[in-house]
Amino acid sequence: MNTLKVLDVTLRDGGCVNDFNFGQTYMEKILAAQEASGVDVIEMGYIDENKGSESGRTQYINEKVIPHCILKHKKPGVLYVAMMDYGKFNVDNLHPRTEEGIDGIRLAFHKKDRQAVISIGRKILDKGYKLYIQPMITLRYSDAELLEFIGLVNTKLPDASGFYIVDSFGEMRPNDMSRVLNLVDHNLISSMILGFHSHNNLQMSYSNAIAMLQFPTNRDIMLDCSIMGMGKGAGNLNTELLLEHLNLYYGKNYRIAPLLEVIDTVINQLHSEFYWGYAPEYYLSAVHRCSPSYASHFYNKHMLPIDQVGELLGLIVPEKKISFDKNYAEEIYRRYNDSKSVDDAAAVADLEAAFRGKTLLLIAPGKSIGAAMEKIRSIAEQEDVVTLGLNTVLDCNDYLLTTRKDIYDSAIAAGLNIIVCSNISKGGRGNVKILNYGNWIDVDERTHDSSSVIAFNLLRACGVKKVKLAGFDGFSVNINENYYDPNLRHPVNAEQVERRNRYYKNFINRIRDEGVTVEFVTPSQYE
Repeated sequence: MNTLKVLDVTLRDGGCVNDFNFGQTYMEKILAAQEASGVDVIEMGYIDENKGSESGRTQYINEKVIPHCILKHKKPGVLYVAMMDYGKFNVDNLHPRTEEGIDGIRLAFHKKDRQAVISIGRKILDKGYKLYIQPMITLRYSDAELLEFIGLVNTKLPDASGFYIVDSFGEMRPNDMSRVLNLVDHNLISSMILGFHSHNNLQMSYSNAIAMLQFPTNRDIMLDCSIMGMGKGAGNLNTELLLEHLNLYYGKNYRIAPLLEVIDTVINQLHSEFYWGYAPEYYLSAVHRCSPSYASHFYNKHMLPIDQVGELLGLIVPEKKISFDKNYAEEIYRRYNDSKSVDDAAAVADLEAAFRGKTLLLIAPGKSIGAAMEKIRSIAEQEDVVTLGLNTVLDCNDYLLTTRKDIYDSAIAAGLNIIVCSNISKGGRGNVKILNYGNWIDVDERTHDSSSVIAFNLLRACGVKKVKLAGFDGFSVNINENYYDPNLRHPVNAEQVERRNRYYKNFINRIRDEGVTVEFVTPSQYE
């Protein structure tokens, strides 16, 4: 290689983790650490005229707010850039470059838009900005398509500063790196920097970066990274690890200490609030060559076992894999579960007979049941009460309704009376009442299929008129406060907490409006 540059993407790709809501203090601390480390290029965030903000976030409404929001004093020798996704900002509204503003634009786009970005790139260059061309999911290009596009760039945008290999889904392996590096390096105009942006779904970011460093080329190269790997899904190449390697083997003099300090004071806190890094669901998204947002949606929203996440990812059609479509994901999820339908008329009739004239005590797995166990058992012992544990195995349960395969398997082994939906089991063993999944869920813009929703819909169908609720605490961002059984812990962010608590409160109020008497046995945010 000729020269080597490092571009830190923490404020941009890291922002995909927390919706760019770093807050002013954290934004400034991260920028200060980046500058102190000596990285060559700093990506300040996204420019997005629809979702952007003017302060406190690294998704900006336009490029003009960046100097006022965070980039108040530029460090000599450092390039400052921002990313722009094709279609999310009208470049006619981009102001000419100024000395106090950002120096360059990273233009990201999908393969289908590769022809259209040429004119956009020309406008960016004509306004004085450095241009870095970012063909997302580069592996989706055939050799012929990539060669054709490189030829177009060489002809129409020869003054662009850089062209990137972008491993958006973290799916590139060493043979992929070798093939694409050779293809791009041998055909791209020699004056242009060759860059590499990776994600760590297969834990290959570091080794792929080393492969690029060792690749025999005479051109300049640029490697993207982020502090502690902060980035969407499985995250990115760690800045601190890359800089250490470059100091050891390439004669660089980057400073690691400022990065470790900001990890200690800022990034660790963010990591505790918004997880990123390797996880089986992100491995599966790379294997299935799809957006990791599908994997996290199925795994986190529906809390599915990992094998079912893999099955669902396998159902995504190729044209939908590139960009996450929530409605499509929900459609797949419902279709997947509908394929496991059963006739549940007999099971419902049996339960209706068992519940007739009774008060139903529903025991959810909220943490509050621990302190109220004596009270709960006292109610459960009453003759007119039928007790239904919701993913909660207690010795006072008459029935266990579960939406989890692990709890179902344990309950079968223990010989419990079980109610389960057809997406978990079609029966065949034990004391099991199988409900047809599609009959008992609640669907609006989302699919609500928790044990609570299924239980409430079941009691409505069975004509139950009086319900006591225990363990319906409501959700908290502190996962240690959410469940009586720590094995049920599952991280939720503030937006999920607010949405779930609002949904369940409204759902319970709907039950009341239908004439069902609802009494809370333990404290609840739904009262």
